[in-house]
Amino acid sequence: MRFPFLDLAKVNEPYVEELAEAAGRVIRSGRYIGGEENDALEAELGAILSAPYIIGVSNGLDALRLILRAYVEMGVFRKGGEVIYPANTYIASVLAISDAGLVPVAVDIDEHTMNIDSSLIEAAVTPRTCAIMTVHLYGRVAWDDILVDVARRHGLKIIEDCAQALGARTLASGLHDSHHAGALGDAAGVSFYPTKNVGALGDAGAVVTHDSELATTVRALANYGSDRRYHNIYCGFNCRLDPIQAAMLRVKLPHLADENADRFARALAYQRTIEHPSVILPAMSREVTDHVWHQYVIRVPAGSRDNFRKFLEEKGVGTDIHYAVPPHRQPCYASLTHEPLPVTDRIADEIVSLPIATGTSVADAAEIGRIINSLDF
Repeated sequence: MRFPFLDLAKVNEPYVEELAEAAGRVIRSGRYIGGEENDALEAELGAILSAPYIIGVSNGLDALRLILRAYVEMGVFRKGGEVIYPANTYIASVLAISDAGLVPVAVDIDEHTMNIDSSLIEAAVTPRTCAIMTVHLYGRVAWDDILVDVARRHGLKIIEDCAQALGARTLASGLHDSHHAGALGDAAGVSFYPTKNVGALGDAGAVVTHDSELATTVRALANYGSDRRYHNIYCGFNCRLDPIQAAMLRVKLPHLADENADRFARALAYQRTIEHPSVILPAMSREVTDHVWHQYVIRVPAGSRDNFRKFLEEKGVGTDIHYAVPPHRQPCYASLTHEPLPVTDRIADEIVSLPIATGTSVADAAEIGRIINSLDF
């Protein structure tokens, strides 16, 4: 295939020697749980996000699970409390909510940003609501004054699913001094899944917060619920970050800004090239940093999507769908009731992700755009 959707070997190729050295460093250290690599990664990520507390954990889903469970253990949330979330998201956002004994409440999305429609949040608030989970989907910051105002007036926590938006920033005011996605709200879950803009060589994640009590509780929960050796204050988990993965991430994290800039350049090439009347391009704001383009997601007529993808495949272009079945339509959440979600349901049948990761050049993106323009549908 001339234009594969994603080639992880090519993504990691520039770092192979450094990654091998970092792995050897951990092997020679004799410290295979926790240790200096984890401490250093947490400090380095905290410096990037301007956040005081970073806890390395096993993956992005566990990061969200630990945040929600910690709030329950702290008495901030009660079992059965409701958490508002955007209907267009990966299922991990919702699994974390239900796993903590809380109730997911879906809110529809803005058609242009494909993130939560903040104008609909207030109507979803009930006496049982305890939090809003905002998801920076595809790398675009989902944060505005309406969301913050609703949360403050109703005493709700704001939890960020920052699995796809590391390095994104916003001009809008957060709850703290930082303007970085992941450090805007009360707490955030970060994913370092291998496909992310900065990916590990396996599963890895982090919790970000400005709350020292939450950080202490999360760290204990992630380590079997223990605050010290053989002393377990919670019925916790084994959700610790592997130091090998911490070492891998320390190699790649310094290149985050360059990676995001490269993705923006490819997105801009698509925006300037694709002119097909039946293709809707993602909104692109003037602020370069508010979208780090984890995915470049276009929309095509629902009935034509399969033929569209088949045509591109025949031309050597790999594509994907993020995500074809939203959580509220998954069998495991069939018993959940929700308000109508017309925008989410419609775009779920229209969205297509184009190649944008390392391995796709700006020239490749322009050529893919020209291939799309040649399609008759």
